[in-house]
This record gives sequence, C-alpha cells and structure tokens, in this order.
Amino acid sequence: MASTSKDNVPNKSKAKDAEGDDLEPGACQESVLNPSDSFEEFANEMSSSLLDRNNLKATPSTISEIQSEIGDSSKDLKTAKSSDDLQSKDETMSGSASSSNLCEQNGDDSDDEKDDYLQSPELVNKEKHVFILSSAGKPIYSRYGNEDKLAGVCGVIQALVSVVEDQNQDILRSITTKDCKAVFLVKGPLILVAVSKSNESETQLVLQLTYAFNQIVSVLTLTQLNRIFEQRRNYDLRRLLSGAERLIDHLLIFMEKDPAFLLGAVRCLPLPEKARENITSAIISTCHKIRDLVFAILIAGNQLITLVRMKKYTLHPSDIHLLFNLVRSSESFKTAESWTPICLPKFDATGFLHGHVSYISEDCQACLLLLTVQRDAFFPLSQAKHTIAEKLRRSNCLVAINDALNRKEELPTTNPLKHIGISEIRHFMYKCKSTAQLFTSDPISLDRLQDYRIRHKEGGDIREERIEKMSDTDYIKHYRKFCNQIHCTSTPAKLIFRSNAHDTVLAWVTNGFELYVTFDPLMEKDQAIKAVDRLLRWIKKEEQRIFIMNAPTF
Repeated sequence: MASTSKDNVPNKSKAKDAEGDDLEPGACQESVLNPSDSFEEFANEMSSSLLDRNNLKATPSTISEIQSEIGDSSKDLKTAKSSDDLQSKDETMSGSASSSNLCEQNGDDSDDEKDDYLQSPELVNKEKHVFILSSAGKPIYSRYGNEDKLAGVCGVIQALVSVVEDQNQDILRSITTKDCKAVFLVKGPLILVAVSKSNESETQLVLQLTYAFNQIVSVLTLTQLNRIFEQRRNYDLRRLLSGAERLIDHLLIFMEKDPAFLLGAVRCLPLPEKARENITSAIISTCHKIRDLVFAILIAGNQLITLVRMKKYTLHPSDIHLLFNLVRSSESFKTAESWTPICLPKFDATGFLHGHVSYISEDCQACLLLLTVQRDAFFPLSQAKHTIAEKLRRSNCLVAINDALNRKEELPTTNPLKHIGISEIRHFMYKCKSTAQLFTSDPISLDRLQDYRIRHKEGGDIREERIEKMSDTDYIKHYRKFCNQIHCTSTPAKLIFRSNAHDTVLAWVTNGFELYVTFDPLMEKDQAIKAVDRLLRWIKKEEQRIFIMNAPTF
C-alpha cells in the first residue's frame, strides 16, 4: 500500500483536545523525574564544537551542595578521595580472575593473522559494533572480539579523528557507506564509535554512545577520568574498568530491547493506587529522619515502583536507566546487601553517592536502592531497609508487587483493547513529556495482542491469520524510524500516518505527549485518529495505576 507522511495533524479539534488537561495522561504538577531529557540533546551533541568536546568539564558538585546543606561533619571528605578509594579497590580487583583480560597478546602476531581475525565470524557477522578508545588510540572496550587484537582498528580510528581535527579544526561525526554507517563521539579523553548496519539514525547511535560513556563515568566519575589522562595520556583505562565491561555489555543489549531509552523516559510498574501510596508512605515514615539520605528508589523488572527524594533534587531518566542496568546486571544483589559507590552523571558527575542496594525480600523481586552522601551509613540504611520490608509485608504491598510482575492479564487484555472498543490496535508506546514516564503495550505479550484478523489477501479471500510474535528487539526496530522523524531537528513532524502491506503506523507528538501506534494494514486515517482518541481517554482513566502521579519527598 502507498505510504503517506503528514507534518500537520489531520483533525485540529482532536489535536486541541488531546493537548488539553483532560487528555494528557500522566501529567502532574510536579514530576518525580527531571523531564529535560530529549532527542534534541543528542542532536546537539553531534553539532558541538571541537573545543566543547576536548574540554569536557564537570558542572559544580551537587553532592558538595547537599553535604553543605545538611551540615555533614564529614564534608571535608572530597569526592576526589572517593575516586582514589575506588581506584585502589579496582586495581586490587583487577588481579587473578580478570588478569587474562588485561594481559597483552604476544607481540609476534603477524599482519596476516590480524587480518584473518578482522575477517572472523565473531566480527563480520555482527549488526553493530561499539568501540571505545582513549584519545591516544589505546583500546578500552569493544562490544565483540578482543580489544588487544583490535588495537590496529583503534589506531585507524584515532588517526581518522586526529586528521580531521588537525586539518579542518572540526570533528569527525560520521562516515556512511552503502550498507553501514560509522558514528563518532569524542568526549574529553575518550573516543567512542558505533559501526552499524541497522536502521538506526546517527542521532540514535549518538544516544547509545553517550549512554556507554555515562556508564564509564558512573564507575569512575568524570573528575577522575579527566585527571587520569591529564597525568598519563597513554594510560590503559581497562585497569580501572575491570569488571565494568559487563555493565557496558548489558547496557548495549538493554538499549536494543527497551523503548524507554529510545524515548528518554522511564517505565513505571502498574500498581493499584493505594498500594503505591502505602509503599511510598512506608519509605517516608522510615527514612524521613535520615538527614543525609538523598534518594530512596524501589524498582522491579526494569520499572520504577516509587522514588522518594530529598527536597530540591530530582533524577534524570538516563541516571535511572543506569541504576536499572546496574541492578539487572548484578546477581549478587539478590543474595546479599551491598554497599557500593555510584556516580550518577546527570545528577553529579564529579563524585559518588553511596548506595545500599538489596532486594526487598527473598519472595519479592523488587530491589531497594538507598542513596546517601555519607560514606559510612551502611548499618543505619540496612536497618531502614528491613523496617521498610516489614511494613510492606504487613500492608500486603509485596503481594501487590508480585501480582503486578506476574500478572496474566497484561494491559491491553488478551483480546486487544476490546473492553474499550479499539481492538484494531496491535501495540503502542505512550510518553508523557512533562513527567518523562512511558507506558507501552508489553512487547513480551504481543502474541496475545496480535490475535486479530487480516481481512484481505491476494484473490480477495478473507481469512484469519495469527501474526508471529514480535521480539523485544523487533519492537524497538519497528518504531526507530518514526521516532527519528518525529524528533528531526531540521524538519520535525507532528503526525506521521504510514501504511504498507503489513501494518499501519501512526506517530503523533503534541506539547504534552508522544504516541506511537500500530494498526491493521487496512486502517483508514480517520478511524485511526478515533481509535487513538479512545486510547488516550482510557490511559487517562487508568493514569493513577500506570504512572507515578506525585513527587514525594522525605
């Protein structure tokens, strides 16, 4: 079928209604998250100057500000000392088990052997590669393969970046060939490169590289990262990142499966309103007298249950994503209470918060993170965690969380949205822009969502056909091009309606929300707009269950 794309909303009255207070699901007066994250941020990253890239400086320390406000007796403890402590810890950990990753390969490898390695299946058969190296060309990380055997590739990358800088006083941003694209991101002393054969745009690849950079900063802090390379330009950063490769690996996979990264938002676990209130109340009543506690965050299944914060301070969605990745990548949190330094780059890239991280109980897969500016607060926070867990058990909140995680009737229900009369919708993504919260039809449940009729086939016969289940990764790929068109800085679209033989997709952005919906292939535009209108009304009705509608503080 022919495809169409429109920059203007076809029905002005519906657009106006959709942007009104009664049809902006998830909007509230104060957000628990900082909604400043946007696609444009990463587009600006691509256009930043050479000076901005090479002089990456941290903003004033939020952690120092908090320590000053609470009158912390240990406020003379500088974040640099925390960084040094982590360096010492990581260098100790970099022995025995991980030493094989740090040892250089034999220097007598022939050029033919290196060329053969570059043509090996573990490299050439991959859809996307990510390389991270220092500005001196030292390999730091590669998504696939052995960094030492890829040292020659890193040298070529460094040479390309340097030649462009030296000759043009400009930045190498991308190289495009017939079947792939390479995107470059220079961040202070590091060079990050994505080489992709996927349908991702340059801006989307920059987003992923920025997350990978932030993951490194979360382990080291930006202060320490800059200081290391100021002192030793040829430093092998893998000495300090031993073990963190796992976090970057998981993060890159995570970004290909979860639409929250694509839209700069956070998914919330749908819960009865009363259950979420009880959970938040239990945390506040237990922690309100702990003066140096900055954030208390309860998460489950890569979804936010609640976030209680110190007044004046909020978290950026990308920092929440890094916390999700930390928890999902670390099995040890399930078996013991952990005390770990965590740098949240958007909150404060100069130093660490110290986190008590543990699952709430053995029979509930919710993880509690208590983040403080105090280095030696493990025991009071451990006691607070046990008190919170007991309160949640008494109020049946653990049961509510488990029911939400294990629910059999996912929204929409097994007969797609039949109860609100829009069975034409296969799946959707909805983002409330003011709160940076995301609600989606669960990609894991698309086999239930896609039990509908395809009404036409060649020859005019009508038949019933079950569409094959869409994987998590395919779910993201399906919407990438529409997200990119909606967020295009040069010619942004307000509404896209496009049909082909397989499906019809509607992408719609207003001042208050973004919405991406897939319909049957023969869906008419007017009918699609009506279905979207009903969907928005239904989400508004359910917003107290599927979004966090307040911003609780200690």
